[in-house]
Amino acid sequence: MNKDQVIGALILIASILGIIVYGWLLFFVAPQLVLQISAFIAILVILGILAWIGWTMATTPPPAPIEAEITTSTQETSTKTEFTGKEKTD
Repeated sequence: MNKDQVIGALILIASILGIIVYGWLLFFVAPQLVLQISAFIAILVILGILAWIGWTMATTPPPAPIEAEITTSTQETSTKTEFTGKEKTD
């Protein structure tokens, strides 16, 4: 087995063990506490992702206007055409 397959097998085994432990805790130990912790972690992850998106949007400068790029691109194209359009005449 190569390295990626070994890592994949370890992730599979860890996931199955996690499911078993979660089920055991949920049905035999403290169902209400496990559900409360699970709900808290789920909300924490969702709101954390939203906060990260908000922070990124708030701190990222706006992109340059598209019109300026089109104008520059058109000018460069016409300049190139002028240089390449002239043929040598001997």
